[in-house]
Amino acid sequence: MLTKRNLLFALTLALIVVGFTAYSRGAHAHIASIDANEIVIQNFAFVPSTLTIKAGEKVTWVNRDDEPHTATANDKSFNSKTLENGERFSTEFRKPGTYQYYCALHPKMTAQIIVK
Repeated sequence: MLTKRNLLFALTLALIVVGFTAYSRGAHAHIASIDANEIVIQNFAFVPSTLTIKAGEKVTWVNRDDEPHTATANDKSFNSKTLENGERFSTEFRKPGTYQYYCALHPKMTAQIIVK
């Protein structure tokens, strides 16, 4: 027969297990979605504003702003379409160098990619 104390213990233990399971799944999902070469467009900024990668690696921009944006190289070596909220653009950088870029819709938004 369950006493009040045993019932309280069982409920507490169940809540801890459920909470830990939910936390673990959330933490794992977050880690799985992180891309080391991802640039987030948010609050009218590219984050990070400088990204250093190795030659041959791909970079992905994702727009998390409510406004549309682009990722446009100063030398026109890459140019995304207009990215709406949630849309992505990727390109591979094969040659070492520094690639300056901006948002064609908001030219004050600037950043760079350093390829080694």
